Order: sequence, then structure tokens, then C-alpha cells
Amino acid sequence: MNAKDRIMKPSTIAKTFTIAAVTVLALGLAPTAKADDKGCSNATLQGTFSQKGTGVITDPPSIAGPIANVGTLTFDGRGAVTGTLVNSLNGTIVPATEKGTYQVNPDCTGTYTVQISPLGITGHAFFVIDDGANEIQIITTDPGVVVICIARRQFQVGDWRQ
Repeated sequence: MNAKDRIMKPSTIAKTFTIAAVTVLALGLAPTAKADDKGCSNATLQGTFSQKGTGVITDPPSIAGPIANVGTLTFDGRGAVTGTLVNSLNGTIVPATEKGTYQVNPDCTGTYTVQISPLGITGHAFFVIDDGANEIQIITTDPGVVVICIARRQFQVGDWRQ
């Protein structure tokens, strides 16, 4: 083996290992990238969902206490949401309406922001779409509010009442 062959072999070996390492890295990342993009968008949420929520409000003190509610949330498939709820705030019944916007991420998580009348409150939430877009798991993200909700599609997709 001459000097030129000895110089070329380590260089060829280094290139081979580099290509192998890049290939392993690319193959390892491909499933992760695919798992993050489940194909969801605002259009995934369309129709009316019945929802129930329970939790506790700790702040502001004027409405602090347990909360429970039931109602409907209607998503338009383009980023607008409306709702009608009946709340039990520390045992006081308070009917309310919600109107706002939502954003669905490709991984089927999302957020929404609503104005709640007549309480004059802006509510924020994080959600996860599951069960083939028939259910939404929701948690309120406002400070002083610990509320979780489950929303289920009220009628099958394509039902005349949608």
C-alpha cells in the first residue's frame, strides 16, 4: 500500500461514517415529524359540541369558589366559536354566552379565546381533539381558574341539525 492509498482510506472511512450518521439521524427524525403533523386544522373542528366543565375559581375573590357548567360550543371550521352555557358559580346559577376565535395546530391541539357575557370576562383555553374529532378535552389557561371540560360532538357529521 502506497502513501496515497493510506491517506485516501481514512478520508473515505470518515465520509462513509458521516453519511451513515446523517442517514440514521434523518430516519430517526422522520417518524417524529410525522407524529407531530396529524393533519388537523381549523376545519377539523366544525359543528356543535355539548360540553360540561368542573373546577374552581380562586381569583378574583368576588367569584371565587367551585364552578360547574354545561352548554354547547359551535365551531365554524374557519376559526370562530360561539357558545351558550349555564354556569353554577359557587352555587349561583349564571347563564352565559361565549363568542371568540380558535386555532387548531397540525398535531390536533389548539387554543381558543372567548368573550363571556354577561360576566364581562375573557376566557382562554388549551384543547386536544380526540376520538376522530368527536371529542375535545379542554383546560382553562387563565390565572386563578382551574377548570377542565369535555366536549362531545352533539350530532353526527352530516346530520341535518349540524
